[in-house]
Amino acid sequence: MVGINNYRNAIEKIILEYSQFQPDYEESEVQTVFDDKNNHYEINVLGWDGYKRIYGRVLHLDIKNGKIWIQHDGTKDGVADDLVELGVPKEDIVLAFHPPYKRKYTGFAEN
Repeated sequence: MVGINNYRNAIEKIILEYSQFQPDYEESEVQTVFDDKNNHYEINVLGWDGYKRIYGRVLHLDIKNGKIWIQHDGTKDGVADDLVELGVPKEDIVLAFHPPYKRKYTGFAEN
């Protein structure tokens, strides 16, 4: 297992890279969440599209039990392979947005 600080650094790099995108809505912003105390990391988009409120989570990652759990991945290509490229072993990445019974078919950790 790679150290938790290495995982935090990999997550931070990914969050900062993906948070550079600009939403299509005029009155919107991208917010990042780096909670190292609870090992919780997010990218959120919020704002307005005319009279419609915009709020959504683009990416949500946690570090639990020594592994990176991808709780939600709204990116175009997914961030799991980006984590692997940054040195995180596949057996330490859980695609938590898949139900537990399907995870064994993903090539990544089950839990």
